[in-house]
Amino acid sequence: MDGFAGEAEVTRRSANHYPTIWGDHFLAYADLLVANEWEEKEHEDLKEEVRKMLKMAPSKSLQKLDIINKIQLLGLAYHFEHEIEESLAYIYTSYEKWIGQVDESDLHAVALSFRLLRQHGYYVSSDVFRKFTDDQVNYKKALVSDVQGLLSLYEAAQFRVQGEGILDEAVNFTNAHLKQMLPKLSNSLVMQVSDALNVDESRNEVLLNVAKLDFNILQRLHKRELCDITRWWKDSEIAETLPFARDRVVELYFWSLGVYFEPQYSVARKILTKVLCFCSIMDDTYDTYGTLDELTLLTKAIERWNIDASEELPPYMKLSYRALLDVYREVERELENHDNKSFGVEYSITEMKKLLKAYFQEAKWYHGMNVPTMEEYIKNGIPSSTYLLLATTSWLGMGEVATKAAFDWISTEPTILVASCIIARLLNDLVTHEIELERGDVASGIECYMNEYGVTKEEAYMEIRKIIENRWKDLNRECLKPTAVPRVLLMPVLNLTRVADFFYKDEDAYTFSKNNLKDVVSMVLIDPIAT
Repeated sequence: MDGFAGEAEVTRRSANHYPTIWGDHFLAYADLLVANEWEEKEHEDLKEEVRKMLKMAPSKSLQKLDIINKIQLLGLAYHFEHEIEESLAYIYTSYEKWIGQVDESDLHAVALSFRLLRQHGYYVSSDVFRKFTDDQVNYKKALVSDVQGLLSLYEAAQFRVQGEGILDEAVNFTNAHLKQMLPKLSNSLVMQVSDALNVDESRNEVLLNVAKLDFNILQRLHKRELCDITRWWKDSEIAETLPFARDRVVELYFWSLGVYFEPQYSVARKILTKVLCFCSIMDDTYDTYGTLDELTLLTKAIERWNIDASEELPPYMKLSYRALLDVYREVERELENHDNKSFGVEYSITEMKKLLKAYFQEAKWYHGMNVPTMEEYIKNGIPSSTYLLLATTSWLGMGEVATKAAFDWISTEPTILVASCIIARLLNDLVTHEIELERGDVASGIECYMNEYGVTKEEAYMEIRKIIENRWKDLNRECLKPTAVPRVLLMPVLNLTRVADFFYKDEDAYTFSKNNLKDVVSMVLIDPIAT
């Protein structure tokens, strides 16, 4: 790609990213009504019915746990946080006694109660699964025919922490058997799911109806938000002026939506999406387009964080630098109006500076043809994952709970945040490794590991996956009570990690979003559910 007008000719690298697949689609939703009077009343009435259903279910029963589980699976838990918390707190106080009364063979009940309690921050011992193992701590062969039990055990094991060998074994056991069953499951699994939903017909109907209505109301709100963000992105003219950068504003809004989808986080979502846009632009600038001299100037200018610092930058960098400063000024103003909480912006700026320093370090490695050690790579990968910045930024607009003390705590890079960063960094490496190798990019974690330990690519992949697995255990541990900050603030950190897992599961769905991600975005953000 040639340089911009007025620049000396420079040979630049380009990743040849395809343009946005969404165009102006979301601009059409400017005047969309989120909910009409009838829907609002119907919504409230149905929620009341679910509340009654929760109250009526016996306090310590599989029935109660089952309803809570379905409410969570249908994305409705945010309406019933108080009731769910009260129910689980009560079950927790007499958990061991209750679990002792559960049928010896009821793996589903044991696994479901364990998972729901761990999910909500209650530490319960994994020893409850010993009754399903033999003397060698191998799971009993008889469990293989219990599909629902296996599924529940698999889900429960995702909440394991360090030192829980019985749950590590559960992952291997359930993984192997569920995979074997998949070809035979087509019809029986449909039956399984319908059995799970049909506790009784009327309850199922109420939950499904409120879920459909809730989804459609939320979808309209999200369409309106994405309309505003699309307009902001078009007005900025960044996509036209910086054709080397990925134009993925819809995908980045979807990323934010994975962090929090609830209506009260509307302002927070818009802020997070805009900051994500700049992470992406800067990533492409440092990764492929900028020369080392230009990147040196940009890094110094970011450190100064002052409009005057842009004077020394080449024209294309001047545009993105000024737009970045503008966004942060706009965020500050918005937060002053929203909840008088603009002090958090400084913490986000500090993390943005840290991120671009990490990108610059990668550029220096690339231009110096250096392959860092794994330790050096991970140390730099913590900020370069973008998650120090995104986790901190995700709290802007979250209201009273995001206190100065909480921001001080997250700025110390606590264990949960470092774990999240390492998972995100290495998940990305696993799926972008081959493409980046072809393009001649900076060494990823895979190369660093192969280079340092003299192993094959396959061995490096296995080891990287082990590191990711161990960091998940750290993350799970840090979500258990008592937590350093309110759990509501830990949820965006946890959800950011889940989003990374979603985007980088089998491919780089962010960069290549016209593959599988396109259909998911359509389902979540375009097509309403028929009621």
